[in-house]
Amino acid sequence: MILYNMSTRMRYVVCLGVVIVGIFFLRTYDSYGLLPNHAAVPNRFVTVTEADMWKDLYREEQPEGDKPLCPTMPHSMGGKSHTVEVSLDSTRWEQIEAKLANVQQGGRWKPEDCLSQHRVAIIIPYRDRDENLRVLLNHLHPFLQKQQLDYAIYVIEQTSGRPFNRAKLFNVGYSEVIRDASRSCLVFHDVDLLPLDGRNLYACSRQPRHMSSSLNSFRFNLPYIELFGGAIAISVEQFKTVNGFANRFFGWGGEDDDTYERLIAYNMSITRWPMHIARYKMLNHVRQTPSVKRNEVLAHTNPRDGLSTLEYKVQKTVMSKLYTHVIVDV
Repeated sequence: MILYNMSTRMRYVVCLGVVIVGIFFLRTYDSYGLLPNHAAVPNRFVTVTEADMWKDLYREEQPEGDKPLCPTMPHSMGGKSHTVEVSLDSTRWEQIEAKLANVQQGGRWKPEDCLSQHRVAIIIPYRDRDENLRVLLNHLHPFLQKQQLDYAIYVIEQTSGRPFNRAKLFNVGYSEVIRDASRSCLVFHDVDLLPLDGRNLYACSRQPRHMSSSLNSFRFNLPYIELFGGAIAISVEQFKTVNGFANRFFGWGGEDDDTYERLIAYNMSITRWPMHIARYKMLNHVRQTPSVKRNEVLAHTNPRDGLSTLEYKVQKTVMSKLYTHVIVDV
């Protein structure tokens, strides 16, 4: 009887331990906003092999001219090592601007000796993350230039007051970008992510692409299959088709899951490149508490809420040396 009772107690202890570990796991992932908050939807992710990555890219038609087309795989990306060195020094803006003297006002650049096959706008939602922004731009400009892209970087800053609305800032970024008719590919990019592999081309594929599926903060593993945030590439036409992001996600979390469902609703597939190429480093930052209303908002999102219902007021637009800075009240 004593042995039986001890065995029973041990069972209770083991079960309690499993429950505690499970709760810890759920709370940790939920604090990062990484638990899917939506009803089950079809898995439409397609992993593209390394051999087929370049075939998967969307290439724009270029007018005939004196310059040749840039190669599909830039020469600077050849060789055995594709790992990109990362500097986390909090370099001052003046030093970064001096280092990147070849960048045109507004954060624009294109190769001089060939016509890029990709005209891209990188859109970064922002508020109170100056150090992260400096590190990102110091890293990203040289990275993009080696890929021989015709690119422009837009930083969309939300004024203080209401809770941060990352999704709506992406919509604002789109609305500001389309005034520049030469941009047909959008990369929505968090301010705290640094790409680590030069083959991870900042260009659009034939279907929307989840670029940052392999983060160092998750030991370069994918937390859950439907994850679709961090850095994504999508064409202007595809983004218009799904009506952009929902505008109602004030506070942190939920908007990426909603966007995934929008893409699936329009029968789009989502591509990922191999994990060893889609690697990113997440910069240190103060982690935001997820919005307590995100599940409720996600459950009641309307596909008509998005670009078609977008309202905002531009407080100021500044053509800074390294980026186009749009300050908005949403």
